[in-house]
Amino acid sequence: MCGITGIQVFNAQHASQLSFVREATSRLHKRGPDDEGIFTHHHTALGHRRLSIIDVSKAGAQPFTDPSGRYTLVLNGEFFNYREHRNVLLKKGIVFRSESDTEVLLHLWMLEKEACLSKINGFFAFAVYDKADESLHIVRDRYGVKPLLYALDSDKIVFASEMKALIEYPISRAIDRTSLRTYLHLNYIPAPDSIFSAVKKLEPGCLLHIQSGKCEKKNYYQLNNRVSVPAPSYAEALDRVRLLTEDAVQKRLVSDVPLGTFLSGGIDSSVVTALASRHTPGLRTFSIGFPDEPFFDETPFAEKVAVQFGTQHTIFPVRNKELFDNLSEALDYLDEPFADSSALLVYILCKHTKKEVTVALSGDGADELFTGYNKHAAEYRMQHRGLAEKGAYAGKALWGALPMSRNSRFGNKVRQLRKFSTGMDLSDSDRYWQWAGFAEGGDAGNLLLHPGETDEFTRRKSILSHLDGTGFSALLKADFQLVLQNDMLVKTDLMSMANGLELRSPFLDYRLVDYVFTLPDSYKIDKHNRKKILKDAFAQLLPAEILARKKQGFEVPLLKWFRTDLKPLLFDDLLEPGNIQRQGIFDVKEIEKLKQKLFSASPEDAVARIWALLVFQHWWKKYGISAAS
Repeated sequence: MCGITGIQVFNAQHASQLSFVREATSRLHKRGPDDEGIFTHHHTALGHRRLSIIDVSKAGAQPFTDPSGRYTLVLNGEFFNYREHRNVLLKKGIVFRSESDTEVLLHLWMLEKEACLSKINGFFAFAVYDKADESLHIVRDRYGVKPLLYALDSDKIVFASEMKALIEYPISRAIDRTSLRTYLHLNYIPAPDSIFSAVKKLEPGCLLHIQSGKCEKKNYYQLNNRVSVPAPSYAEALDRVRLLTEDAVQKRLVSDVPLGTFLSGGIDSSVVTALASRHTPGLRTFSIGFPDEPFFDETPFAEKVAVQFGTQHTIFPVRNKELFDNLSEALDYLDEPFADSSALLVYILCKHTKKEVTVALSGDGADELFTGYNKHAAEYRMQHRGLAEKGAYAGKALWGALPMSRNSRFGNKVRQLRKFSTGMDLSDSDRYWQWAGFAEGGDAGNLLLHPGETDEFTRRKSILSHLDGTGFSALLKADFQLVLQNDMLVKTDLMSMANGLELRSPFLDYRLVDYVFTLPDSYKIDKHNRKKILKDAFAQLLPAEILARKKQGFEVPLLKWFRTDLKPLLFDDLLEPGNIQRQGIFDVKEIEKLKQKLFSASPEDAVARIWALLVFQHWWKKYGISAAS
């Protein structure tokens, strides 16, 4: 796991800009605290920061150039099946000077170019430069586990793992108003767009080919959500899911540094831990507990799994004061507004875990792959309506009159009933957009004085909420491309890399993903079960209490903070009306309405929306963006 960056200028008069690569590379030091390397040739410069995982010797350092001196590669990520390809290349007479996966990838590229990408099992963003024709290829993995941002103009292309490195190059920082509008609905900004108009995110499964001042983008991988006909029997599918999941876990145990797993006590991390323990005696496992918030504390379940599989389990008790004390540190690492509040918890877990190991396996991706979210159960009921669903719709006016809040059982249930009943009046794609976000009506433009072009917002919204087909395969594909790739994976990458910890997600092994997407919806969800096939596949392995548990996500006590420690930020600092008016971006009256709702008996989703505004203001203040941007 590392950080990469680079620049290629398109004519000699801009060659002086290559010098920016050094500072850009140094800005990625947290992603790669172990080493730094710079490569330059004619109009191209590449930078690399290294977090040593496989072949920690100097032989594996990057940028990595082949013996002929023609090809140079910088890689961020891991290539888990590199050893089998290394053996094939050895038989072809290739001589290796390291034990690294980087060198194997470079030789595969030299032999097969982009055709080799179908052979790589892993997660990655990399760039390969060819001296012979001065071409540059930039590639991102199938699901976007590793980030890659770039900016292209008539003079140059620049790229980096993170925005903090990219803006060291001379590029515009003008804000993309449509991105801001999208952010205020979703709490994140989906690829290919970013907070800056000049900066794009390379989409998962894509590559850029740059040569002679021209840039061409290609898709090399597409997620296929077409169900197999005829479908395998349920028994056959169970066996296949078991086999693929265990192999995915085993492949991700390759490491030359200490390794462990995150263990929350939910089914996803429990499956990963159970399988990893078969191949790693004395496996280290880690979880965080919440002594101040017992409703959200899952440590008893995590301990039960740890005892069953004989792991060396460590619980990090995190009190609300520690959450608050780490808040600025976590927000400071964000390079664009990103308001998934659970990022703070991931940050703290990674911070503590890094003191013990350098690599951790997680259960990320299972919710999107196997139907793990409440909205999946709600959508199932939407598609299979009975008396209960009709009753929920009939009570729509009542749900709107009762107090709604995520912070109490009753208020949260009312909130869910209202969201469900209003969703029944929407088309599938509009309902998906509504349920994916936080703003009533699917548009937060009312918060902005200048919300950008409505036609452009509508265009982006239609792409992001598009359901490719019908049924749950379409819904899960949409979740993969929107929620997983732009929220969950961004969160885990940034918060782990802020602490120099590598996270690996076995459920995102492309063989497992490709297979599960071909299975019928009924194998994944029914009236009583989510993650049906995953639970059944490992029912004999896990404790019964784990299988029977309802999903419980990471939660931060935001409402409590807003009414106590964070209150000054709302009224005296970041959201103070005078500051908002001088900034010239937001409608003061609309923000005041949100603040009033926040302190009412029915805060609804004002908590999440206020949090998004605070995160934006923190980012704005840190970067010193001008109001004219």
